Amino acid sequence: MQLNMEKESNPEEFYDKLRLQLEETTSWPSEYLYKFIVHTNLAKIEQIHFIFNDMGAVISTKKSKNGKYTSVSINVRMADPNAVIAKYKQVGKEVDGVISL
Repeated sequence: MQLNMEKESNPEEFYDKLRLQLEETTSWPSEYLYKFIVHTNLAKIEQIHFIFNDMGAVISTKKSKNGKYTSVSINVRMADPNAVIAKYKQVGKEVDGVISL
């Protein structure tokens, strides 16, 4: 499931749709794959790592071809759709300029 929150004009409407989709397609608790893109900046990447710290998350990063952006993938076991959405909101609030996919 790939999501781009930048396309949504109403974030709460987006999260409501996401919650419904996750409830209908997944058995909880479950592994969930988050994907974020940030300008290549060690501090921003470390912020994302910190948000998922102590959760047993497997985190990988990959720089874009020109090195301007870095994608951060996080595979982590989440309790339910509300927990998934809470992390999206936390990353969006704490990491300036992040793009959630």
